[in-house]
Amino acid sequence: MTAVQARRAAPSPGGGILTPLLLAVVCSGYAVGATLGWGSRELALIMGDFGLSAAALVAAVSCLCYARRMPARLRPAWLLFALSSLMAAIGNAVWGWYEVVLDEPVPSPSVADVFFLCFAPPAIVGLLVLAKRPVSRAGWVCLALDSWLIGGSLLTLSWSLALAHTANAQGRSVAPAALSLAYPMLDIVLVSMVLALHLRRFGGHRSAVNTAVAALALTVVSDALFTSPLLRANYSSGQLLDAGWFAGSLLLAYAPWGARRHPEPARPLRQPGRPVAGSLPALTPYLAAAVCTLGILFHVVEGRRVDLFVVLTACTVVLALVVRQGIMLQDNMALTDELAEKENHFRSLVQGSSDVIMIAAPTGILRYVSPAASGVYGRDAEELTGSELACLVHPQDLGRVVHEVRRFLAASPADEPTTRIECRFRSGDGEWLNVESVVNRHQGGLIFNSRDVTERVRLQAQLQHSAEHDPLTDLPNRALFTERVHRAIGGRRASDIGTAVLFIDLDGFKGVNDRLGHQAGDELLIAAAGRLAESVRSGDTAARLGGDEFAALILGDGTRDRASREAQVVEIADRLRLTLSQPYRIDGQDVRVAASIGVAFAEPGISPSGLMRNADLAMYRAKAAGKDRVELYAPQMQAEVVRRTELAARLRTALHEGEFALLHQPVVNLASGRIDAVSAQARWRSAHGILFTPAEFLRVSGDGDRADELGRWLLDEAVAQAAERGRRGHHVPVTVRVSTRRLLDRSLPPGSVERLLARHGLPSGALTIELSDHDPRIHQDTRASLDELEQRLMALRRIGVRIALDGFGGGYAAMGALRRLPLDVLKLDRGLVDGIVESSRQYKITSGLLAIAGDLGMESVAEGVDLPEQVLALRAMGCTHGQGAAFAGALDEYRLRRALVRDDYPVTGEIALPALTGGASGGSFRMRNGSHTETRVPPA
Repeated sequence: MTAVQARRAAPSPGGGILTPLLLAVVCSGYAVGATLGWGSRELALIMGDFGLSAAALVAAVSCLCYARRMPARLRPAWLLFALSSLMAAIGNAVWGWYEVVLDEPVPSPSVADVFFLCFAPPAIVGLLVLAKRPVSRAGWVCLALDSWLIGGSLLTLSWSLALAHTANAQGRSVAPAALSLAYPMLDIVLVSMVLALHLRRFGGHRSAVNTAVAALALTVVSDALFTSPLLRANYSSGQLLDAGWFAGSLLLAYAPWGARRHPEPARPLRQPGRPVAGSLPALTPYLAAAVCTLGILFHVVEGRRVDLFVVLTACTVVLALVVRQGIMLQDNMALTDELAEKENHFRSLVQGSSDVIMIAAPTGILRYVSPAASGVYGRDAEELTGSELACLVHPQDLGRVVHEVRRFLAASPADEPTTRIECRFRSGDGEWLNVESVVNRHQGGLIFNSRDVTERVRLQAQLQHSAEHDPLTDLPNRALFTERVHRAIGGRRASDIGTAVLFIDLDGFKGVNDRLGHQAGDELLIAAAGRLAESVRSGDTAARLGGDEFAALILGDGTRDRASREAQVVEIADRLRLTLSQPYRIDGQDVRVAASIGVAFAEPGISPSGLMRNADLAMYRAKAAGKDRVELYAPQMQAEVVRRTELAARLRTALHEGEFALLHQPVVNLASGRIDAVSAQARWRSAHGILFTPAEFLRVSGDGDRADELGRWLLDEAVAQAAERGRRGHHVPVTVRVSTRRLLDRSLPPGSVERLLARHGLPSGALTIELSDHDPRIHQDTRASLDELEQRLMALRRIGVRIALDGFGGGYAAMGALRRLPLDVLKLDRGLVDGIVESSRQYKITSGLLAIAGDLGMESVAEGVDLPEQVLALRAMGCTHGQGAAFAGALDEYRLRRALVRDDYPVTGEIALPALTGGASGGSFRMRNGSHTETRVPPA
């Protein structure tokens, strides 16, 4: 029971004592008044008759109201008590009618006697309803025998003392004699039932029932005194004897409500030894026989002749005693057999149980140990019996076990009957076993029901480890790392600004995965994790967050010099970078990856997620700044992320709001100077007036769906404008960049390009699909990775679409794509064009690649041709086409048509050197034929 429940159950200080006190005052006042004679005969008669009637009526109303609130099983008993009290009230009222109203003696017998005689039967039946009923036929027989033993003994004693004299004195008239004997007979029956049933215990609401029984007992005692010839001869209403009936009625009226005020206390556990209450039923037959013997001895001592009625009654009591003892003997034999059977069953259960059962004395000495100890602990039960329990418990667990045992013994048995203790026990071979024990009280000591849970504990530890560690590298995972970061920046370490988090990403890991397979990638991750774990200090934490991302928690040393601490942590991070960048031996070959590391320091009030986010931002800054480097977090990184997020959100609606424009850059034939094709390029001017190139806004978007949507728009718009130029007489092919991701996507079926060309009326030969050499799908090593791409490109070539490979030589060595894919045009990366005039080595590399393109029968296009010298050098190498600032930048449709009309760019010796105009702040190259700068995109 909780403290709140206890307060609710406890009676109020005033209400709980006031009612019994008032009841005692009223009864005492009545007794004093009766002793003093009430001051007048009339008042004595009124209080002796109508006062008793009023008290009995109050008891009847109280029991009736209580019965309405009772369950259906207990309701009839209290209704019968109400009827019994009502009979007493009517009887006293009739008695008062004769004495007070009519002022004449009460006749004998009278109507009042009828109601008085009707008092006992309802009370007797009510007690039978409340009593705990026997469950067997033998039980009912024993109940009847017990009732007769009590009743017969009381009858014998009463007959010897008073009833025989009353019967003889009234022997001349049958009615008065019967009436005189009826009162004591009914009282004897009532007393017999009260005693017999009370010894068997009542059911629920014991407090109310016990109070009601006490009230009935008080009434019976008063009746017995009234039956005595000596008292009855001198009795008149209002005397002290009436106080007993008055108190009995008020006590019966108080019984149900007093019980409700005073909740029944919790029954304590039975203590060792036989209680006195439990011995009374066994002594009842002998007490009955003793009473009968006293009745007979009374006649002998008085020198009277033994009454035949006493002899017959005593004989029936003795006969009932013999039968009762025979039934008890038979029950005892059956109980003995049942007890032996249960004991054998219990012994077999204990000895055959896999759990160890131990009984410890209050001193901690083991009195009993079951045989299962040999199988569980590896020690014989005889060896453990007599030893001290504390010697078996692990020293580190002993204090906790002792504390729990003391707490359990101090607790209430009703509130906590058992407890559970888990500790380590010493086994026979010296190992410590994890043991779980259910503890019960036993005669001042304890019973331990123990089982070995070592495997369960190991499994729980393994599951806990698996939940907190990465399954591949066995490093702490993100959840455990976050928890340790929380502990590191909380509590006493909250003010330590030297605590730092490092986020580490392996640069080039995806290429290893794609080139050597996932198995090799896993081996590389395991090796990198081992290096990372060996490089951090013992108190620090190295973790794998997922994929090729790792993290390290560097705990602060309490220093307040932020600059020196940052230098130390950066040195640690740089050492980690160098360690992780060393070659890895995978499948017999050396594999290299780099490491980009972001570092963030704990600030006061920062959360674990905030600190880890800062380290993540610093790591991405390191990757964006060229990889294989260490970057410290700065607040502007978060502002940049917010800006890029807002820009990405704006990009999602830019296409639908017409913020994109399509420009074209001429592709010039280096032999003739004519425009042989144009390269379609998208530009985005945001609502803030900022112009973004494709590389910028595609990097900002971070959304493949947006890139695909932009690719669809670019292809459709480029084909539409090329068809319109053709209808105006400018039949110039257009080159459009399409990602391999979109080419392999099911949303672009093979016939979609053909339908697009047909819808706009553009000849298929006027379209060139351009692939990027930097596209990772082109460089996958598996044969199946290029098969589908090759089939899609072959389908496009069959309808006349040309295929170009852009950025060749600037990224991966795309020899596999050059060997497998059906290419028509090879576009050199601008990195191969820069420096061909100044560097002979660069000249030879570019010349060799152009020779490969020529040998394969492909056209070659050089990107980023910005200087006239580059034009001459590329033409001399055999490059067929070029595009760049040396000819023109990206042009809008109007300027493009003007350039197509002119269609003449200098590509031979008549090239004039560029003139730098526009002042010191910079300008643009101007050729003999006009401006070659990119067309400005008007605001959307």
